Amino acid sequence: MPTYTFRNKETGEMYEQFMGISAREEHLNQNPHLETVITSAPALGDSVRLGIRKSDNGFKEVLQKIHNNTAGSVLNKTTRQL
Repeated sequence: MPTYTFRNKETGEMYEQFMGISAREEHLNQNPHLETVITSAPALGDSVRLGIRKSDNGFKEVLQKIHNNTAGSVLNKTTRQL
């Protein structure tokens, strides 16, 4: 779920709230004096490829099975040893 930034149209006060898309729509409908403010670009990226998080062992096992069952696989030549 994303974090949304809201601004009070009357006072200019801004605050952030963590909620789902449907909850955001409901919140705006119940509070017509609020508007959504975009303060930054959305963070799009794969956390594994960015090095923030490591892939779990289950995924590594799947890769190893693919490697073992694929003729001519070069898994060990292009990636780290599993």
